[in-house]
Amino acid sequence: MIKTILKSVREYKRDTFLTMALSISEVIFEILIPLTMSDLIDYGVYGGDMPSVVKFGVILLVEALLQLTIGMFSARLSARTAAGFSANLREDMYKRVQTFSFSNIDKFSTSSIITRLTTDTARIQQAYQMIMRMAIRSPFRMIFAMIVAFKISHRISLVFLIAIPILALVLYLVAIKAHPYFEKAFTTYDELNQIVQENVRGIRVVKTFNQQETEINKFSTVSQKIYYYFIRAIHTTAANNPAMQLCVYGINLVICWLGAQAIVASGNNPDVGLTTGNLMALISYTMAILMSLMMLSMSMVMIIISMSSAERIAEILTEQSDIVNPEDPVYEVKDGDIQYNHVHFAYSSKADKEVLNDINLHFRSGQTIGILGATGSSKSSLVQLIPRLYDVTKGELLVGGVDVRSYDLTSLRDAVSMVLQKNELFAGTIKDNLRWGNPEATDEEIVEVCRMACADEFIERKQEKYDFMIEQGGVNVSGGQKQRLCIARALLKKPKILILDDSTSAVDTRTDALIQKSFREYIPDTTKIIIAQRVASVQAADQIVLMNDGRVEDCGSHEELLARNAEYRSIYESQTRKGDE
Repeated sequence: MIKTILKSVREYKRDTFLTMALSISEVIFEILIPLTMSDLIDYGVYGGDMPSVVKFGVILLVEALLQLTIGMFSARLSARTAAGFSANLREDMYKRVQTFSFSNIDKFSTSSIITRLTTDTARIQQAYQMIMRMAIRSPFRMIFAMIVAFKISHRISLVFLIAIPILALVLYLVAIKAHPYFEKAFTTYDELNQIVQENVRGIRVVKTFNQQETEINKFSTVSQKIYYYFIRAIHTTAANNPAMQLCVYGINLVICWLGAQAIVASGNNPDVGLTTGNLMALISYTMAILMSLMMLSMSMVMIIISMSSAERIAEILTEQSDIVNPEDPVYEVKDGDIQYNHVHFAYSSKADKEVLNDINLHFRSGQTIGILGATGSSKSSLVQLIPRLYDVTKGELLVGGVDVRSYDLTSLRDAVSMVLQKNELFAGTIKDNLRWGNPEATDEEIVEVCRMACADEFIERKQEKYDFMIEQGGVNVSGGQKQRLCIARALLKKPKILILDDSTSAVDTRTDALIQKSFREYIPDTTKIIIAQRVASVQAADQIVLMNDGRVEDCGSHEELLARNAEYRSIYESQTRKGDE
């Protein structure tokens, strides 16, 4: 896990080691200052030697200035390095998510991915900065201080050997007990973000059904769970500081007592035994050692908190896409010919039932194909296999005479345009949204595809026309306008296969007919697959596939199905009767 995350350090590796080296250098001057102060007191103040006071005073000032300068530079460098590392981490996760197949995305909820990209990454950044500074400074300061303290008086310094194991044990117990609570809290954050995301996106539905109180209660319940887990974790880590404080003041008392006795016994003679300056240095080193332990414990608590975040981030970074390029891919899609040969499909290997069962179909290039069926009959699943949004479980699916698993993914998906059932528009102008289909498209090409999708009629009525700003999610255009823009965007790719997954449901019958007419006239060589609820939308298709519970119930032209299929005839007659009424 740690190795996976540290790969994102990259160009900040040198700065990381430099920050650590500067932190150690800062510690060296911090340890030298009490020794210089001891000499200032013993040889300058008590000895009444003014030149010694000046000499040691200047040395003390230089040491303090050097420590300050190195500390400031180290702090700035560590902040920049940690920020750069977290930026790389977010970018690496985002790039990894972009490679995921639909099945990979199904494994992680949207809210969970957002939490990992934001909250979890921020915690890793804080922990990384703390490791470079506090977690490096603390052990070195403690070791150097103990070495010098033992050099001054090994008998008095033995007190440290009693206190340090006690504090280490307390820290260990706090760590193993607090970690599970932090892990549960961060997992619950995913649930909280999901509630917020659903509520904000569906705020119109919430208000329409007057369910504000219900949504508030849902939010409060999850928020209380996070509160509970954090309180339990904080209660556990709260034992850390009192234990540290107890050791700090206890050891100081013992050292003062033993040091005072030693000073009296030696007569405060630096050549005989312990002096007042030595005792002050010992007290400084005691504080340095114990403060190092306190900072180390704070770092450990932060690391414990961030471990849960690190595990969640590593899950994203190590997740392998179920759909990858073959070793020697085919880069050219010859045409829009599509053939299903005994195709079976299930979303998961553990699923009890297959979504598609033994599908055998052949769509010739340039044909218009209609797909009808009840909700849940697997119409969308059938077409999502064509651009390899999912892979077939058994059998083979050929496009242009080649198995789709043999194609380069980019080449295959460039040849297939798909207007999904729930398509998205993004914040930006109409032009910006349409150029997702082709970044190099000219203004003339944009106008042409909008005319084919019957989107030009409402665009021209807007003052800004094609520079009209679409708000996030396309909330400032109607459902029918949104669908027509999505169809225009798909057409701009000039695909060999065009798939409309119930993409004209929000437009009126007249507009639907005009769109179908444009397809026949302007893209005759493109294979057009139209999933629809209205027979009128697919009536003129070369083939109509009737789906039922993941199987092909029947396939033929409108006239053939009317003559031989009772279910199709029933659908047609009921919709015709409704139209007449």
